[in-house]
Amino acid sequence: MGAVVALSTLFDARQVWRGRAAPMPAGEQPTGWAELDAALPAGGWPDAALSEILLPVDGVGELRLVLPTLARLSQGARPVVLVAPPYAPCVAGWQQHGVDMRRVEMVAVGDAEVAWAMEQCLRSGSCAAVLAWPRQVDDRTLRRLQVAADGGRSLAFAFRDRRHLSNASPAALRLELEAAPRAQVWVRKCRGGAVPAQPFPLARSLH
Repeated sequence: MGAVVALSTLFDARQVWRGRAAPMPAGEQPTGWAELDAALPAGGWPDAALSEILLPVDGVGELRLVLPTLARLSQGARPVVLVAPPYAPCVAGWQQHGVDMRRVEMVAVGDAEVAWAMEQCLRSGSCAAVLAWPRQVDDRTLRRLQVAADGGRSLAFAFRDRRHLSNASPAALRLELEAAPRAQVWVRKCRGGAVPAQPFPLARSLH
């Protein structure tokens, strides 16, 4: 039997190579929530892709989740577009979060046209991000939105009822928001990595 040698001795003599984990590169589209960014494979929102955000009801914090991103994007050349939001944005509140409202546009359409309008905005390539609240979409429609986001190099956010969670989705990222007992977000699907086992609090912005 060979002699037992302390591993530290081999390291010190440079006889054993010690690997080091490469640092995680910063995401190109950070969410503005540090814990969430650290858990997502892309280091933030998947770029040029569809993110589906599932809600118990409208108005439970979904805009708080994306406001840091909208503030960052509104400083660029391309506008942010809201398609048929259920509520008009609070201009003063959004400005307090750093959103340049001159770079935010709204599109008013009926429920049956929300997905179509969202797809056209994404395909145009002229929008930094498109947010919509589609009520009437199926897997094929979501796939078109994903393709349109990729082609237009835009972020796409589809806010939908969480009853759709049991249905498969082509979205690159699926998040579920909870309002009670506390505001938090679960990652339900993320392309390119494992789904985190724990939710992330939405108590404050960490950007």
